Amino acid sequence: MRLVPLIALSAAWLLVAPLQAQQLATRCQASSSFDVTVQPDRLIFDRAAPAPQRLVLRDGQLQADGVPVRLNAEDEDRLSLFERELRALVPRVRAVGKRGVDLAVQALRQEAAGMALSSASRAELDQRLTADAAQLRQRIDSSRSTHDWQGDAAQALGNQIAGDLAPIVAGDLGQQALQAAMSGDLQTAARLRDQAADLTTALRPRLERRTQALAPQVDALCPSIRRLAELQQGVRDGAGRPLNLLTVVGH
Repeated sequence: MRLVPLIALSAAWLLVAPLQAQQLATRCQASSSFDVTVQPDRLIFDRAAPAPQRLVLRDGQLQADGVPVRLNAEDEDRLSLFERELRALVPRVRAVGKRGVDLAVQALRQEAAGMALSSASRAELDQRLTADAAQLRQRIDSSRSTHDWQGDAAQALGNQIAGDLAPIVAGDLGQQALQAAMSGDLQTAARLRDQAADLTTALRPRLERRTQALAPQVDALCPSIRRLAELQQGVRDGAGRPLNLLTVVGH
C-alpha cells in the first residue's frame, strides 16, 4: 500500500501559506524581493542581492547596508507613514493566515472522513489536528519575520505535522487493507489503495478551491498595500537607487 499520499495529507498545512502569497500577488499584483522583520523600534528589509541588501527604517530615518541615508523632510514623513501603516497591516495579515489554518483544518477533516477510519483513529486524528492548529495559530501570532516561513523552518514544521498525523492514518488504513487482503476481499483492499492514491493528485486542487474563500479578505488588504507602494515612491538610498521595498503593478 502506498503511504506517500498520507504525508501529502499533513503537508496540506504548508500549502496554505504559499496559496495565500499567490493570492496576494495575483489579486493585489504585489511583490517584493525583500524579507521583512518587524521589531518594536524598527523595520528591517533584507535580501541576498542586489544592493542594497539591508534597509532599516526607524521613525522616518533610513539606513542602507549600515550607512545612514540623508533624507529631506518629505521623504522622512513618507517613511514614517510607511512604517506606521505597515505595522497596522500586520495584524490584518495574521487574521488572513489564521483563517487559512481554519480552512486547512476543515479540508483535512473532510479528507479523513472519506477514509472510513475507525472511531478511535478519528478521535486521535481530531485531537492532533486541534493541537497542531492551535500551535500554528500561535506561531502566526508570534512571528515577526517572513524568514520564519521559509526554507528549513517551513520544512521542519511540515515534518513535525506529518509526524503527528501520518502514522494515525497510515496505521488505520494499513490495518484495514491487511485485514481485507487476509480475508480474501481484494476489492476492498484495492479500494483502500486507490483511495490513498487519489489523495496525491486530488488534495491540492480541492484545497486550492477552498482557499478561494480567502479572496474577500485578501482583496481587503490590497488598498493598504497600494498605499504602501505609493508612500515609498521617489525615496532613494544613499547611492540614488529607488528603495523598491514593495512593487505593485501600476505604481
